[in-house]
Amino acid sequence: MSEPGPTTEFLGRIAYEFSVLQPLIPTYLHLLVSALFPIYTGAHASLSRPSSAAQPERRISDGDDDENDELEDVDSGQKMEGLSPSDAIMFPLLAGTTLAGLYFLIKWLQDPALLNKLMNWYFSSFGIFAVGRLVSDALDVLTSFVFPVRWVSRGTLWQVSSRERTVVAKHDTGKVETKTSPLPGRLSIIPLLPSTRKSLWLLRSLITERWILRAHAHGRAFLRAKFGVLDMTGVVFGLLAVAYYNIVDKPWWLTNLMGFGFSYGALQLMSPTTFWTGTLILGALFFYDIYFVFYTPLMVTVATSLDIPIKLLFPRPATPRDDPSKPSLSMLGLGDVVLPGIMIGLALRFDLYMFYLRKQTKKMGLDKAESKIEKGIEERDGTNGLVRAKYQRAVGGWGERFWTSTTSVQTGKEFIEGGLFPKPYFHAALVGYVFGMLATLGVMQFFAHAQPALLYLVPGVLVSIWGTALFRGEVTEMWAFTEAVEDEDKKGEGKEKGVEKDSSKTSSENGADATKQDQESRTLEGEHNPVTETQAKSTTAAKPEVAQRKLREVFSLTITAPPLPSSTIAELFKEEPKDSKTPDTLEDELRQASEADLAPNDNGTPSRNSGRSSMRLRSAEKGERAEKRQKRG
Repeated sequence: MSEPGPTTEFLGRIAYEFSVLQPLIPTYLHLLVSALFPIYTGAHASLSRPSSAAQPERRISDGDDDENDELEDVDSGQKMEGLSPSDAIMFPLLAGTTLAGLYFLIKWLQDPALLNKLMNWYFSSFGIFAVGRLVSDALDVLTSFVFPVRWVSRGTLWQVSSRERTVVAKHDTGKVETKTSPLPGRLSIIPLLPSTRKSLWLLRSLITERWILRAHAHGRAFLRAKFGVLDMTGVVFGLLAVAYYNIVDKPWWLTNLMGFGFSYGALQLMSPTTFWTGTLILGALFFYDIYFVFYTPLMVTVATSLDIPIKLLFPRPATPRDDPSKPSLSMLGLGDVVLPGIMIGLALRFDLYMFYLRKQTKKMGLDKAESKIEKGIEERDGTNGLVRAKYQRAVGGWGERFWTSTTSVQTGKEFIEGGLFPKPYFHAALVGYVFGMLATLGVMQFFAHAQPALLYLVPGVLVSIWGTALFRGEVTEMWAFTEAVEDEDKKGEGKEKGVEKDSSKTSSENGADATKQDQESRTLEGEHNPVTETQAKSTTAAKPEVAQRKLREVFSLTITAPPLPSSTIAELFKEEPKDSKTPDTLEDELRQASEADLAPNDNGTPSRNSGRSSMRLRSAEKGERAEKRQKRG
């Protein structure tokens, strides 16, 4: 019998490895989905207005635009921390120093139980807010399906007004139609009792509306935050999760929940700013991961010794080498999720930038005043005479898009399409990440040794992003793209305001001169001048020997509640009907009747109704006093 050839041996080895891998396929699928979940959600949550889009029009809330406030609340995220090229050097150095310090500390302690406990409480303090943010945003998405701001029924777009507690539809013919049910779509035709309908509106207001917390120290604001019922629910859930993790038990699913929260928050806080900066940082960490995994025992020792929520865990079938007293788990570090994830999030924001860049149009002729302002904007943004399209909210709105997905109406089309822009770079980066992760798992399974995931993830993500730009002929745009434009925007706004300020200053100076001349003319003519008298009094009052000390504000904390619905305001300030009589009106009528009854007859004798009128008057006075006592009580 002849020996098998190289091809046969290779195919046989593949068949053997697949048979060994087959029980682990559910574990690896679980790992892949768990790694993509925080990247996908965190990248979409980080979307904000790009520099290629114009600011949306801000409407002054007049009681009818509260639904616009609900939409804008979701888009007002926190400022991202931009990274610089120097971080490409600092990241590996700081990470290596920290890793070496933990490694030698573990070796010195021999038992890392105390270190685990301290680090668990340290990371748990951040986990409260990380898990709280993740849970509150998830609840907000679910709420948008139950109580959307806009929805479509039979080809008509309906818009909710929480203040009026109505749903309004404006037809093309000018006809306005209203509904009182807060339920969307076909659910709105379900008949509801008045009490049930009122309870649903109240529930909607409690869930969707937000309070504003402001804190001032020495007259300067240092805190301004919006919060609502969902945010408080998320914080309470985070507290319970952290308490259970540190006091009761550390199940793998709770570790993953905290890991999801950390990754989800990090992708909204960190940005590489530019693609070449992100490429430098990932390239430096590429060599860092290779060195510490293949050439030192530091990475594997620290990862397996510390039981802290900075990793994702996945149950897998036990092997003969595993300890039967402990569950068999596979592990993925959060660095392998967050570091490629910030680059993937940048690719998604670049897609949004290119979407609005393609929507720019040529600018028509402007007058001199407008051209002066627009010139400053063009110098700032480099628009070169182009009109930028208005930015439409791209964050959230999952429920609104669900209830408007089949619409053919044009009203509100921009809102519906706000988050449905083309995403070629984001999808390419995700494909590269998936191929990199599959390569990591395949090599790890083949060599039965831990692998540095960034060895495969970094080339997968960077090659897919830059390769897509090369294929689409947009390498120049990608190289020039930067997210460090927020400060420039503020400077540009200052230029625009400067033009308005100069004009307003001139008008105010002219008005002040006119007022001064008018006052002088009144003084010369001998007329009464209240302004001059007030100034004289204030000058005289300012001469006491002991000056009064002014009070100054050291610290203040205010909470602003959302406005009450119109129905509630109407109940609080309800006017009395015209035919109703107040106690004062009734007393006046009784007094008039009493005077008429007490008037003498023609023959000089008292009227017969005098006694009856005085009794009515005394009873009315007693009733009025009793009513006043009841109000005071």
